[in-house]
Amino acid sequence: MPTSEPDRFPGRRAPRLAVVDPATGEVFQEAPDQQPDALDAVVDRSRRAWHGWRADPAARTTALRAAAGAVEAAADDLARLLTREQGKPLAESHAEIVRTAARLRYFADLAPRTRQITDGRPVHSEIRWRPLGPVAAIVPWNFPLQLAAAKFAPALAAGNTVVLKPSPFTPLATRLLGTVLATVLPEDVLTVVTGREPLGARLASHPGIRHVTFTGSVPTGRAVAHAAAASLARATLELGGNDAAVLLDDVEVDRIADRLFWAAFRNCGQVCMAVKRVYAPARLHAQVVEALAERARTVAVGPGLDPDTRLGPVNNATQLARIEQITQRALGDGARAAAGGHRLDGPGYFFAPTILTDVPPDSSMVTEEQFGPVLPVLPYRSLDEAVDAANGTGFGLGGSVWSTDLDRAEAVAGRLECGTAWINHHAELSLAQPFAGVKDSGVGVAGGPWGLYGNLRPFVVHRPQEAGW
Repeated sequence: MPTSEPDRFPGRRAPRLAVVDPATGEVFQEAPDQQPDALDAVVDRSRRAWHGWRADPAARTTALRAAAGAVEAAADDLARLLTREQGKPLAESHAEIVRTAARLRYFADLAPRTRQITDGRPVHSEIRWRPLGPVAAIVPWNFPLQLAAAKFAPALAAGNTVVLKPSPFTPLATRLLGTVLATVLPEDVLTVVTGREPLGARLASHPGIRHVTFTGSVPTGRAVAHAAAASLARATLELGGNDAAVLLDDVEVDRIADRLFWAAFRNCGQVCMAVKRVYAPARLHAQVVEALAERARTVAVGPGLDPDTRLGPVNNATQLARIEQITQRALGDGARAAAGGHRLDGPGYFFAPTILTDVPPDSSMVTEEQFGPVLPVLPYRSLDEAVDAANGTGFGLGGSVWSTDLDRAEAVAGRLECGTAWINHHAELSLAQPFAGVKDSGVGVAGGPWGLYGNLRPFVVHRPQEAGW
């Protein structure tokens, strides 16, 4: 029972996609480099599988519960392969597998509710919900399995089928996940396709796809939205963030420093909703910089398979070059590295955990999303100044406020222009809550019941209350 689209070049060697271990910079395995012209058959099979899958909600619930168990049973193999291709520490890969299974189990037990409309007329009106059809799920390289499940779990639970395309940097664990899920899901309900562009662009624009859900950069997200518009497919876009952490003047620096550091540096800073800017009161600025710098200087950096590693490599050479470039530009503009500031010697894509101070507020390190192990810490003199700065970019995914006064912190959090605001922590999400950004951070809602309904359309039935009406 296939789960990943097979090679379709009989008689000759199919194109292959080299997969690099970011801890070494060396190719360690290959995946199929599937061609866009193969998608017609893939989407057609997905559409045909949809008719049976959407018809039996009870069977879907049973299958998705079984899928969660299958993922858990394969956790060791999935986690090890994920670390090899993505770079994150093995413990973080295991956490990603746990989250993947949890999403499947959560959505397995979530069902849309039929609603009655009473408006005074002698008509019984009922809102029911119907699935959309084949869904395209296009996933980045930072959390390949967790973000895939965030897309396919609600789509499948709603009665849709899914064509899943991982990043060409991280195709292997997703293909293995597809193989695992094939043991419990009907054929062609979930299909994994792997390859370079224009595979993703063709999938997003395919006329047989009824919903495109994408996580990635703003420019690519705009291209995906444009492609989906050609067939009037629904588009859900999560386009990253430049989250600010605002520290109030009563904050206890030593008490929050660990939480703040890991809110910025988990997964080597390659998290859409990580802290990417810190605003500290001027009188506490030096203390905040030193507390974070001390942690950056002493954290264990190394290959993700090393049990002592807390911070792995950057995922790929292109991203490493961008981080190096944006950091050097900031240093050239007058910033100072309190820790790090450079690429590490040796093999692999390692960049020293970096804390920057004296960063010009108009630096690209502040206004753009660096997406790596670099954190600028900026001083402010008034709270209004800090809030204006926090809101002063085109992003609006998340933000946080840190204080010993929770009421005051909540009032400040309410002024942040973002989809989620945390108090005294950051980047923690419940499976039951909505996740959405504002401004350039995205379109649509994921998570919780909102994620389920995003994969459904309303169907209204009007019935007279009396046969002779």
